[in-house]
Parts: sequence; structure tokens; C-alpha cells
Amino acid sequence: MRERSERTMSTNPTGHHARRDDRDALSWERTFRAPIDDVWAAITESDRLARWIGTWTGNPADGFVTFRMTAEGEDVPESRYDIRACEPPHLLKVDAVDDFGAWHLTLELTEADGVTTLTMSQVIDDVAMIENTGPGWDYYLDRLVAAETGGAAGAVDWDDYYPALRGHYVAIAETLQPGIGETLDSSE
Repeated sequence: MRERSERTMSTNPTGHHARRDDRDALSWERTFRAPIDDVWAAITESDRLARWIGTWTGNPADGFVTFRMTAEGEDVPESRYDIRACEPPHLLKVDAVDDFGAWHLTLELTEADGVTTLTMSQVIDDVAMIENTGPGWDYYLDRLVAAETGGAAGAVDWDDYYPALRGHYVAIAETLQPGIGETLDSSE
């Protein structure tokens, strides 16, 4: 995947409210001038994931893998990710609960005219987490774009995403739970 993504990397928030499995979710999109199989590999193969977020071990046929987020440093504990659906190269659904919260992720891929669109969604279990997970997924998805288009994922700087994008995601949280913005602002 060496051609540039259709989305130029910037620190503009791209997440929006969506509904997934009859639940509230945040959703993000990235497009690539690449075949769907190549983008699928970037989000499912451990060595390709290592370029931008982390690695997994185990046998997916068992229904789960153990994921280690390496982009956060070496001291982040591993998490078990249960595979709810895996339909190559179009759909991956995984769930995890760890020290950082609940992660119910859906990754959907479509291809048209040589362009593959990745839509990633996270079901919202805790509205208060949106202020962090929103900027976090913008950051990680931009690391994916960088890694898969010949750039350096490490050049994508977290400090450009948080707290700069926080307000956008707090506004989404506020639409889902009025008054949460005041609670989040008072916890700073």
C-alpha cells in the first residue's frame, strides 16, 4: 500500500456518532488507493499491525488472540481480544475488556475503482471515555495511513491530537449524555 491515502493526515477530528448493533458508537473512515486484500492485511496480520499499533499472538481459530499495544511503549499489558466475526476481506469484529475500558470494535472494508475504504467503529460503553478514545483512534488511524503509504508512523505525534481534538469528542458525548461535558471539564 504505497500510494497516499485519500485523506491527508491532519489533526482534524474525523470521528462521528453512529449506531452499531443497535448501540451508540463512534465511527471513523480512511480511504486507500490499494486493493482490499492489502488493507485487510494491514489490519489483521500481526507484522503489519506492528507498523502502526501493536502485535497479536495466538491462533485466531480458537476465537481469540492476545494483543499487545506496542505503540504505547513496552509496559502496556496484553489484552485478550475475542473475535466475534471474521469475514475476510470485508469484516472484522473484536471485543476486549482491559484496564483501559471495554473495546467493541468493528472494522469494515469496501473496494471500488481501486480505492478501499476502511470504516472503523467502537461501541460506546462509557460516554466519559469518548474524550480520550476519539482523539486516540484519529491518532492510530493516521499512524495506519502513514505506515501503509510509505511514511513513518512514529512521525505522527500524539501531542497534535490531544487535547486539540478533545472538544469535538466532548461535544459528541454531550449529545449522548447531556451534562457530561461539565463533568469532563471539572475532572481536568
